[in-house]
Amino acid sequence: MTEPDFDEADDGCSLPLIEHLPAANPTLLSSLKAKQMAAFFGTLADVNRLRILSLLVSQEYCVGDIAAILAMSESAVSHQLRVLRVNRLVDYRRQGRHIFYRLDDNHIADFYHAIIAHLEHL
Repeated sequence: MTEPDFDEADDGCSLPLIEHLPAANPTLLSSLKAKQMAAFFGTLADVNRLRILSLLVSQEYCVGDIAAILAMSESAVSHQLRVLRVNRLVDYRRQGRHIFYRLDDNHIADFYHAIIAHLEHL
């Protein structure tokens, strides 16, 4: 798909920009929300964390199982899970000496599936 050709001298606006802007745009992110979203996306900007999330989309796992499946050390998995937990992407439950991790809520699974669907259309 090619981009349309635009004459840089004619940007399509006949009025000065400020005169035809709406008073408020409800879709514009506040600076605070934009910072929160950037931090959220930064948390996801790690291959190992994304692979861990891909496991947790279908079921919960303990650290040892995640480490074995991903061929990572338990220490490395624990570190990544801590980052995901602090950012409220995963939660955990304790069963005896084992800690089982799962996605924090359905929003995370929905987001994961939406991104996968988007990538399939590229």
